[in-house]
Amino acid sequence: MKDAVVVLVTTPTSEAAAEIARALVEEGLAACGNVVPAIRSIYRWAGEIHDDAEALLVIKTERRVVPGLKARLQELHPYQVPELLVLPVEDGLEPYLEWIARSVRPG
Repeated sequence: MKDAVVVLVTTPTSEAAAEIARALVEEGLAACGNVVPAIRSIYRWAGEIHDDAEALLVIKTERRVVPGLKARLQELHPYQVPELLVLPVEDGLEPYLEWIARSVRPG
């Protein structure tokens, strides 16, 4: 199972992250979404430095559904340009990787 990926998404609140995670799991675009509350993001946007409280959504899915996940995230996310980073999974516990594959809808 080499198709698994982890997707990182920041959101303005834990509630927003949970709503996005629930929608993606219900729609078969993700096997799981972990909400990590209370992160602090320091970044440049529109020429200014921002220092904001956010939540991190860690999504486990498969590469084959990333195009659909990207499109859906842009519909669900409150930010104009949401963070979406796709990281490859090099290895993992085989039963867990198989669960991801079974949990994500056919591509």
